[in-house]
Amino acid sequence: MNQIEQLKYKYARLNVLEKIIAINVIVFLFAVLFKRVIPSFFSWIYLPSDFFTFLIKPWAIVTYGFLHFDFLHMLFNMLWLYFLGRIMLNLFSPKMALNIYFMGIIAGGATFLFGYNLFPNIFSTNAYVLGASAGVRALLIFLCTYMPNKDIRFFTFNLKLWWIGAVLIGLDVLGIVNGNNEGGSLAHIGGAILGFVYAKQLAGGQDIGKGFGRFIDWISSLFKAKKRTTMKTVYKQKNSVAGYKKEEFKQFNNQKKIDAILDKISKSGYDSLSKEEKEYLFKAGK
Repeated sequence: MNQIEQLKYKYARLNVLEKIIAINVIVFLFAVLFKRVIPSFFSWIYLPSDFFTFLIKPWAIVTYGFLHFDFLHMLFNMLWLYFLGRIMLNLFSPKMALNIYFMGIIAGGATFLFGYNLFPNIFSTNAYVLGASAGVRALLIFLCTYMPNKDIRFFTFNLKLWWIGAVLIGLDVLGIVNGNNEGGSLAHIGGAILGFVYAKQLAGGQDIGKGFGRFIDWISSLFKAKKRTTMKTVYKQKNSVAGYKKEEFKQFNNQKKIDAILDKISKSGYDSLSKEEKEYLFKAGK
């Protein structure tokens, strides 16, 4: 039980993109363990090239981005996501990073579907696509477009960010022309287009992800609705405490308690906390 609580605590302390990395790793481990036992289960997660099959499971245009069967595929996607996340979250809000990432996955999936269904003579084989690459491409090309001349340290020399983006886009085009991973390359290009358009519009003063963000907030609110209805307002406290409003004073005390717990961890380790302290820290992290 201690280990579970510790994992919950560590997960709560991750940033939004690190949480996505954690989920991808967990899903990959699940896939490794059960791919041969329940292979049909994963067909409900990855995105098929056949449009009518997709209509039976429309959620696959998002869920395919969390599924990897190959270790190196998963590893490189997660390393890119971690690296890009450090740059992205230093400059932009977590919500914008999530919008770009998930819109990139959706755009990549849509490009894959359109390619295989509009040009069946070129993409004739029945296929499917999986992996987080389209979302990662969206973040990468967004940054390449928004700050193309940013230097990235590569061993002993620097590379311009846009050089990296240009090389990867070139490889994706070659992947389609040579018939090497056509479906994945299509999805990559779809994500890249989304990242490029997002950055150009943002530079012009328009955040095209706001509507998508509101939609996600609305979906989240549906799951929280029941919890809210059980809460009742008994009375309003208008008085101040020690010069603070009641809410400010409560927040101040909560932060003080969190600081004391974190100080205890730094001195004696996580296991020195009581059960109540661990629960309080986990709720605060959420």
